[in-house]
Amino acid sequence: MFNLELTIDFKAIENKWQKKWEEESAFVANDNSDKPKYYVLEMFAYPSGAGLHMGHAWNYVLGDILSRFKFLKGFEVLHPGGYDSLGLPAENAAIKEKTHPRQYTDKSIRNFIVQQRKLGLTYDWSRAFSTADPSYYKWDQWIFLKMIEKGLAYQKESNVNWCPSCNTVLANEQAQTGMCERCNTKVEIKRLTQWFLKITDYADELYEGIKNLKWPERTKAMQKNWIGKSYGTEIDFEVEGEKWPVFTTRPDTVFGVTFVVVSAQHKKLWDLVTEEQKEKVEEFLKNLKSVSEKDLADMEKMGVFTGSYAINPANGEKVPIYAGNFVVADYGSGMVMAVPAHDKRDFEFAKKYGIEIKPVINPVDFDYGKILTEAYTGEGTLMNSSNFDGINNEEAKKEITSWLAKKEVGRETLNFRLRDWGISRQRYWGTPIPIIHCDDCGAVPVPEKDLPVVLPKDVKFGEGNPLETNDEWLNVPCPKCGKGGRREADTMDTFVNSSWYFFRFCDPNNEGEIFDKNKVSQWCPVDTYIGGAEHACMHLIYSRFYTKFLRDLGLLDFDEPAKRLFHQGMVHAEDGEKMSKSRGNVVEPIPTIEKYGVDALRFFLVSVASPNKDFDWSDAGIVGSLRFINKIFEFAETFEPKKDYEELEVKLNNVVKNVTEYYDDFQYRKATIDLRSLFDLMEPGCSKETFEKFLKMLNPICPHVTEEIWEKIGNGGFISKADWPKFDSEKLKVKKKEINLNEKMGEMIKPHLEKISCEKVYLYVIPFELSKLNADVLSSELGKEVVIYSVKDADKYDPQGKAKKSRPGQPSFYLE
Repeated sequence: MFNLELTIDFKAIENKWQKKWEEESAFVANDNSDKPKYYVLEMFAYPSGAGLHMGHAWNYVLGDILSRFKFLKGFEVLHPGGYDSLGLPAENAAIKEKTHPRQYTDKSIRNFIVQQRKLGLTYDWSRAFSTADPSYYKWDQWIFLKMIEKGLAYQKESNVNWCPSCNTVLANEQAQTGMCERCNTKVEIKRLTQWFLKITDYADELYEGIKNLKWPERTKAMQKNWIGKSYGTEIDFEVEGEKWPVFTTRPDTVFGVTFVVVSAQHKKLWDLVTEEQKEKVEEFLKNLKSVSEKDLADMEKMGVFTGSYAINPANGEKVPIYAGNFVVADYGSGMVMAVPAHDKRDFEFAKKYGIEIKPVINPVDFDYGKILTEAYTGEGTLMNSSNFDGINNEEAKKEITSWLAKKEVGRETLNFRLRDWGISRQRYWGTPIPIIHCDDCGAVPVPEKDLPVVLPKDVKFGEGNPLETNDEWLNVPCPKCGKGGRREADTMDTFVNSSWYFFRFCDPNNEGEIFDKNKVSQWCPVDTYIGGAEHACMHLIYSRFYTKFLRDLGLLDFDEPAKRLFHQGMVHAEDGEKMSKSRGNVVEPIPTIEKYGVDALRFFLVSVASPNKDFDWSDAGIVGSLRFINKIFEFAETFEPKKDYEELEVKLNNVVKNVTEYYDDFQYRKATIDLRSLFDLMEPGCSKETFEKFLKMLNPICPHVTEEIWEKIGNGGFISKADWPKFDSEKLKVKKKEINLNEKMGEMIKPHLEKISCEKVYLYVIPFELSKLNADVLSSELGKEVVIYSVKDADKYDPQGKAKKSRPGQPSFYLE
């Protein structure tokens, strides 16, 4: 008999079936199959030297359960895995370990593969690739060249984080505290020429397409806010004879403007700074932490007077121009009008710097006396607004816009919060940008025939951009004129690599083209995409942009990368804290697998909480899962087919119906509850068909033990590729009939009394059946004293543990 002392050799079972799956290519996707196709994908893995943590396991297991369910449902499934292996973390880790990023990454990937295989994943390993392979990033470069052709890739000056000690540009991740993470030097903001992708050309389509996405509502809302489509008015303020278009959604407040704010990162800022204010502005700029939009938004709203003034075209008033840390340089003209009486942010700023507050909306249901103590943002009628006084402010928006348009100082306009994507990274471990700079020809694209531009191995780290330390790689002829040129030393943001990888999985070994569009059309869009909600406004928007661009190249016949998106929850330590190595509370899956077996781990991960919820790890919980798997093995070891009783038949059909729906809808926890309750009714005995159906439904969660038991009870082939069980709708309810439980128990016990001499009969019943049995009636009929207990009664007398075998309509008994 099997028990919790792990007499079952789970490791041998796991090795056995993982080897068989691989030998027989059980999960290799067939491009030419006639079956309906289904594409399951978890977000790209970033391999680290530390290997898998439980959060990784959780993500991969969720996708694997869906993949296995679809195999059983008769689909041709594509479930690939690969490695998003370029980027800053790998470069920094390699430097720390005094090794090359290539060696560090290759070692990390090998380690990841070993660990992922132990999870029993249905990955089609023949399609695996790494973004660090030139055969992959060649096509990143190809897409970039196509974007240049279409006018979507360009260079412009932009603000970057600059470390004066390291003499290099830092990514936002390296300057989150305003200090360089490498040397702890204070970060400065510097303007450098950077490469951008013109995602704004797709802003409207990206925004409007959100309503058709079958994605989580919160993610859709975040994307709408990030793209930020807004209709408003562009008003021309005048500064020293030059027009500065200012976008606003509140033209009704234009007469209340008392100052304007220009972005502290605006390229023309110094044109506005007077000699008297130069020192103050310089000091202000030094105190900015980084150029990350998120950091700027979270900072305390601060500013400094530039010394210049702007003329409000509505009333001719001169208002001071401040440089502020809460205006983004690329939003509109990088300048906003401020109406402190009717905007909370502007009100706080005006109070802080002693700027005039001028109300222009007469409030509705508001104490006018409070107008100088807080901003009023509600409706009302205009005041202090010339000929527009007395008009409702909502109506005034159109009228004032029309008036400004007639004066040729304003116009209706559409604006987006989304800005072009800066992809330049001044680091080594990324996709080289395929550009050669020539003094005569400018920035010249590398010819397609010369792709890929491969990263040189021989570089020096710690001296600014490592690529600039290899002169042989840098200095090459100009492709256009043949004179001396210089390669672009910036590499691409790694979000580029992950913006289209799901298409490459459809045709990963194609050397002649990015992919066969017919293969992609067969498999894509991705049917179910699984990953963290933290990617809502970066990767998931960039991947939508790339999909639309590749569609416009004629390579795709659809608009969105994934039909369905699912965000998994996070696994926390037992104390509820987020797992991290610094806290020393990381739970790693491999030691857990060695101790409990992979199927116990998989069952526990999906039984403890709904897949989209966070949960705390618990060793006690996984012991319970192991105990359940052991009970199934015990059952299989002594299994002898029996006829199903009615309650079991009804339960089986209901569970088949429910679990089918649960697996499709990521309600895995509900599936484990139903499977446990079904097994409880099977333990007294069941037919082979019922046991097989139970094993098939358990297989997506516990693939190894179900393969082993499937074989043990005499079946051939993989249970993983068997047919999903069907339910009989006629057997979803118990047929109504009156059952006299006293008579039934009397008839059941009498034959035993003829064989065994006893004085007492102890009956153990399901709680709701207590009222259906009468101890006096049974005592009279049997001629023995009868004692009746509920199976839940903690004080029951049950020396042989008979109570646990009781089932609805089938109480157990003990004779003494």
